[in-house]
Amino acid sequence: MRKVCSLILFVILSFHMQTKAQEMELPYKEIPDYPSTYTSGNIVSRMIDGLGFRYYWATEGLTENDLTYRASEDGRSVFETMEHIYVMSNNILLAPDAKPYERPANPQKFSYEELRSLTLNNLKTASEKVLGKTSEEMEDFKVIFKQGNRTSEFPFWNMINGMLADCIHHTGQIVLMRRASGNPQNPNVNVFLGKTRE
Repeated sequence: MRKVCSLILFVILSFHMQTKAQEMELPYKEIPDYPSTYTSGNIVSRMIDGLGFRYYWATEGLTENDLTYRASEDGRSVFETMEHIYVMSNNILLAPDAKPYERPANPQKFSYEELRSLTLNNLKTASEKVLGKTSEEMEDFKVIFKQGNRTSEFPFWNMINGMLADCIHHTGQIVLMRRASGNPQNPNVNVFLGKTRE
């Protein structure tokens, strides 16, 4: 019996340590150092990093109660808002390569942890793709939507006022909704400095 209890305790502790290690590996716990120059790509990269930092802390430590919370009957829940941000993070990731985003007919369902990790890693990769790019290089960035045989293409300008601004907006909604559900965001988060006070 003692061996069984020890084994169960070991499994629980291992799972807990693995979960903590995965959380530590997620990007944007702190905002990265800023670039040394104000180039077009660097500015967009910093905008994505700012979004990543806000999203990291808006979605950190959410409970089941938070995830199912919705401000109104017909509004999105916190989890549905995270799913929406994830979809847009795919657009943000694909635009520097001018690759189309095609919404799958049967979208894969992710857990809260998977959704959070996928979104943060999409943002980190997108930031790295635009970092250091010149305005001339950014002319090749495209926002492309594909639905069946139909394709729509837009300049990267639409990404800035579209998906990037929209993701920041929805991240703010998560902050508000989690506060309303009784689990406010860590009060030590400082979005201006991109750090959390200890």
